[in-house]
Formats: sequence, structure tokens, C-alpha cells
Amino acid sequence: MKINANASGTRTIEVTEVQLQIIRKYSLLDRLANSMGIIDEDSLHKLRLTVRSLIASQVMGSNELLELCLVLYHEDMKALGLNNLVTCYKSWLAEQLAAENEAVSENE
Repeated sequence: MKINANASGTRTIEVTEVQLQIIRKYSLLDRLANSMGIIDEDSLHKLRLTVRSLIASQVMGSNELLELCLVLYHEDMKALGLNNLVTCYKSWLAEQLAAENEAVSENE
């Protein structure tokens, strides 16, 4: 999937299924917005610090969070890109939950 990194849509950032799964695994986008529900540059900085801290505390050899850094530290990633990443993630998560619920219904 590609997300727009700027308002005109001339810059995009590629987001993979694996990166979305990592976001879900670590609940990285939960409570990311400020108290007014706005995602801004401070939100991006907070997310980057969180990921950096998780990487520092991980056991050697675990590189899955480094995969996510390809998106978070992309040269075009700004507040708008992060907002679009959140929108992309929410859409992807809704599809995943629907598929999981369907699989559970079929197994019953």
C-alpha cells in the first residue's frame, strides 16, 4: 500500500502488510493523538521515540521494529504522512478483524 506524504499527493511512502502487523503487535498507534485528537509533528516524534525505546530494550537478533523504521524515518514522513498511516492502519485493521471474525464463524 502507498500513503500520501504530502497534500498534493506527489510524494508517497510504501507501507507493507508486515509493517502494519508490527504496528498492531506493539499497539503503536494507540493513544498517539494528543488530547484534542490531533496528530502532529509531536505525535510523530513521540512514535519515533517509542519505537527507538522498544528497539533498545529488545533482545539481540530481533529486527522486526527496524522494518517499521523504514516508514517512520522515511525522509518524506511528516504529520500528514503519519495521519495517512493511521487511516491506512485503521482500514487494514478493520479488514483483518472482519476476516478473523469470519474465520471464527466458519469454524463454529
